[in-house]
Amino acid sequence: MARTPSRPVGTVTRGTTNPNRLRRMDRWIAERHGRALRAHPAPLAVDLGYGAAPWTAVELLHRLRTAAADVRVVGIEIEPARVAGAKPYEEEGLTFRLGGFEVPTTPAEGAPLLIRAANVLRQYDEEQVAEVWRRLCGRLAPDGLLVEGTCDEIGRRHVWVTLGPEGPRTVTFATRLGSLEQPSDLAERLPKALIHRNVPGEPVHAFLRDFDRAWAAAAPYASYGARQRWIRTVRDLRADWPVVDGSSRWRQGEVTVEWGALAPRA
Repeated sequence: MARTPSRPVGTVTRGTTNPNRLRRMDRWIAERHGRALRAHPAPLAVDLGYGAAPWTAVELLHRLRTAAADVRVVGIEIEPARVAGAKPYEEEGLTFRLGGFEVPTTPAEGAPLLIRAANVLRQYDEEQVAEVWRRLCGRLAPDGLLVEGTCDEIGRRHVWVTLGPEGPRTVTFATRLGSLEQPSDLAERLPKALIHRNVPGEPVHAFLRDFDRAWAAAAPYASYGARQRWIRTVRDLRADWPVVDGSSRWRQGEVTVEWGALAPRA
């Protein structure tokens, strides 16, 4: 049986969800974490706080299986009615259960190689984020990842933090380029740890300012399409910021930066 406390840790979210909402995050995870998933004999992933409908957990299973055919997904929700509503969608490799930040997995399942928590912490206070991260990272396998972030209702704009057992590593900005006027449009989707720090004097504010400036300087590339303009922008941006990915990800409308460069000032 799963280790289920008398009361799951956390509070009920709004539960807003849509099919394909998390596609950008899922594809990034499959590409960047696929090797670790394949290397494990029985890889486990958790969709934490999947919401009022189970679509994101179902999609996570099928997208991760493009990278690791034997991956299993557990969808965890703190609201009992949502768990009951998801049960009919269980399939081989996919189960749903009641829980929260304690991440109730069984000894037979082992520690998760992935915990995805999308649009979960937006309703929490910034001061609560570090403790939630600590708790979730403590549930990871040694080579596991926590991916925590926020996106809009239809998944066009998404920002997430990637953490290992030791803590935060990177921040990824991902967007449908055709919907973007300037990179700072992504500010409204910053995760809770950063969204209130988008003010002068904070690193994330300086990053988005420089991102907009590089985007403006790359305007001549717009005649070749938004993708080429984005690629040129990120090439210029990395002169001053620790961009950790390459053009294959930039072409997807992404850029990933070291967490330490954007972390809030104390």
